[in-house]
Amino acid sequence: MALWRPEYVGVGSNLEDPRAQVLGALSRLAQLPLTRVELTSPLYRSRPLGPIAQPDFVNAVAGLLTQLEAPALLAELRGLEAALGRPAAHQRWGPRVIDLDLLSYGRERRSAPALTLPHTGIPERNFVLYPLADIAPHLDLPGLGRVAELAGAVTAEGLARL
Repeated sequence: MALWRPEYVGVGSNLEDPRAQVLGALSRLAQLPLTRVELTSPLYRSRPLGPIAQPDFVNAVAGLLTQLEAPALLAELRGLEAALGRPAAHQRWGPRVIDLDLLSYGRERRSAPALTLPHTGIPERNFVLYPLADIAPHLDLPGLGRVAELAGAVTAEGLARL
């Protein structure tokens, strides 16, 4: 019998009714094979990262239990992005209909071109840390630290709970 592992997914959108896109993606996560959605954070509005002028994002984090291995889960997330209208070729730091990031997968640490766990951008991204702290403040991200402490180290500048 496969083990159920906790993992967290960041969800974001800034195109085509971002709030509806994020809510739709959160509900579709529950349809992934061998996966259950256990927790979802409140929604947040955030300023985009990077040099490209674009609309604000809506972000959330989902806490899942899954029996899928990390690479299989990542493949499912990429498939869900495609099903929700994200093109395979997209601009880095650019606007997007949907973005699903595998933030952490149990206690796993992995550094590979296709998948790094936990996600390296977590410590400086308030749009990930604040919603993650809403649902898992005591989560210890391997090599990064406890979510509540990481969230306390970044400002809420440009971030608003919806």
